[in-house]
Amino acid sequence: MSGMTIAVTDSATMLRRNLRHMLRYPSMTGTIIVMPVVFLLLFVYVFGGTLGAGISGAASGRAEYVNYVTPAIIVMTVAGAALTAAVSVSMDLTEGIIARFRTMAIARVSVLTGHVLGTLVQAMASVLVVIGFALLVGFRPSAGFLAWLGVGGVLLAMAFALTWLCVALGQVSKSVETASNLPMPLIILPFLGSGFVPTESLPSAIRWFAEYQPFTPIMETLRGLLFDTPVGGNAIAALGWCAVIALGGYLWSRRLFNREPAR
Repeated sequence: MSGMTIAVTDSATMLRRNLRHMLRYPSMTGTIIVMPVVFLLLFVYVFGGTLGAGISGAASGRAEYVNYVTPAIIVMTVAGAALTAAVSVSMDLTEGIIARFRTMAIARVSVLTGHVLGTLVQAMASVLVVIGFALLVGFRPSAGFLAWLGVGGVLLAMAFALTWLCVALGQVSKSVETASNLPMPLIILPFLGSGFVPTESLPSAIRWFAEYQPFTPIMETLRGLLFDTPVGGNAIAALGWCAVIALGGYLWSRRLFNREPAR
């Protein structure tokens, strides 16, 4: 078999391993889903009336706000799923299974690729559940079939990029606890963007950061696709950020894995 065929076969094997771990220990997936749902309920039913009125100018702003905030909740779900990749990689390093894999006749890249592919499956499944909860509380997108395909493409690109970054963060972490905390800014960034309030309402210094950080064009692209409004340059910026983060995370991860001594 060619080197590419071996890498694909070994990656599929590692993917099955990671999917079995997810099924055996569903608490991590549950946490990925529960946290965004809690934030969704909190912001819609506690803050939604006031924040929605500020956005739409209407007295019944809660219905408007659930449509505004759901893309941010979806982004948080993807970021939370990516965080689990850092934990999983760190656990493998700490428990010594990576050292065993190094002695086996398998493609080295497949070990990390299995984590990435498994996390993508986990992220997309979690997003579907969170969107289901959002629909129950009043989320009403107007997207057509092609727009939904675009939403899926953007979310896959984002999940792929963040997961490679988290795989690298998991490798630089000295413990599982550190690995769970190091990617935490990924969960916070939607709050410092256009996720929960328009950037125009933020103080000038924070507004500058909010407008140019990676998650803002991603969330604005999702809003445009979901509600059939122009996305402008946000889609290009969103995919550009995803490409840069994915490439940087992959190269960093590969370098760390190739030189990482067994723990």
